[in-house]
Amino acid sequence: MLNRRTLLTQTAGFAVMGPALGKAAAAGLTGIEKASMRGSINATELGVQPGTFDDQSKAFAKLLRDANGRDMPVFLPPGTYVVSNLSLPGRVRLSGVPGATRIVYGGDGHLFMAEQAEHIELSGLVFDGSNRSMGDYAQGLLDLRRVAHLVVDNCQITGSGKNGLALEHAAGRIERTDISGAADAGIYSVEAGELAISGNTVSDCANGGILVHRWQAAEDGTMVTGNRVERIGARSGGTGQNGNGINAFRAGNVLISGNVVSDCAFSAIRANSSSNLQISGNTCSRSGETAVYSEFSFEGAVISNNIVDGAANGISIVNFNEGGRMGVCSGNIVRNLSTSGAYTADPPGFGVGIAVEADTIASNNVIENAPLYGMSIGWGPYLRNVVAMGNIIRKAGTGIVVSVVEGAGTAVISDNVIDGALNGAVVGQRWAEPVTSDLTHTSSSGYAHLTVERNRVS
Repeated sequence: MLNRRTLLTQTAGFAVMGPALGKAAAAGLTGIEKASMRGSINATELGVQPGTFDDQSKAFAKLLRDANGRDMPVFLPPGTYVVSNLSLPGRVRLSGVPGATRIVYGGDGHLFMAEQAEHIELSGLVFDGSNRSMGDYAQGLLDLRRVAHLVVDNCQITGSGKNGLALEHAAGRIERTDISGAADAGIYSVEAGELAISGNTVSDCANGGILVHRWQAAEDGTMVTGNRVERIGARSGGTGQNGNGINAFRAGNVLISGNVVSDCAFSAIRANSSSNLQISGNTCSRSGETAVYSEFSFEGAVISNNIVDGAANGISIVNFNEGGRMGVCSGNIVRNLSTSGAYTADPPGFGVGIAVEADTIASNNVIENAPLYGMSIGWGPYLRNVVAMGNIIRKAGTGIVVSVVEGAGTAVISDNVIDGALNGAVVGQRWAEPVTSDLTHTSSSGYAHLTVERNRVS
């Protein structure tokens, strides 16, 4: 007889068997069938075939238009697809097998370009530019402009004749993607809207790694976190415009944290005219010029808890003459600097551990092997409201130099430990020229703007 207990028992049995049968059935499906089961369009059914030598641009464009009209994702099976000059529709969700689905640029213009798109999502794809030249109008192998929601995830972008990934007015995220061999920058973003660039590897690019730019100074809000950037050149030359691992330009409210940046021709991390900036917890190795830079007309920069090992200069928060002011430089380790850099330096030269100028506190840093100065405070009259306190400076040419030029503002240098400074622990300078004896040996500095006290020298 069927009663309530037996009914519940049988129902439970079917509930257990159902998922098990579903898993067994799914295990027997191919990747394409699984994708179809998830609601994706099978690209091969619409005439896009992997592994052929023919240009498939027309078929590929029709596929994307069809998917856009049906608002459905597209799955590309493993293989190589040669395409060119594709204009993406408003909604694209394109995925493949990571490392195995290759979209190769066929030349004569651009690979992927979007303008005014609602949603673009690219995942598990390899984009290969084959080092082919691109049209003058194209900014990168993937040139995506005015994208309301962008996702690039678990892709590879290689061999671009310009930027690897060029973004303009884009919001969304770029993550877990490898970008290499770009003839310009790996990632170039301009006028972003709260973009997240995280967990990527950018390497062997000719002019830049990750660039976050704006045409005019304004809030940007991009987060650049947890990336690995390495071997970045400066093929187009200059004195800092190129050759930077991570570069913010006119972009406010940018967070740069937890990145590992090495072997850049100029700076590991360089911010120009970027206010309310945070650079924290990064590891910067073997930079050709200043490893970490906040320069020109900025207000508000926190540079904290970074490691700099090997550079011409360590950390600079400068250019008060251009309005650069208000900073915190704390908890950093800076070591193994050099007097030679990417070009012939203006006075005072390379080999400075930390340089600050206006409305800035430099505290609790450790600086070792800075052949010119452990720390530089002010430049000529460009000094105002600086506190250097609680730092350890070991093995420096001069421990701390501070401007004593007429018009220089307040500086407090106290409670630092300075060990093995060859040319004095704390010395006043007029521009690049030392004009005082070691100020740690006198009861008064002799300069009304300057307080030097409680420093320990050995």
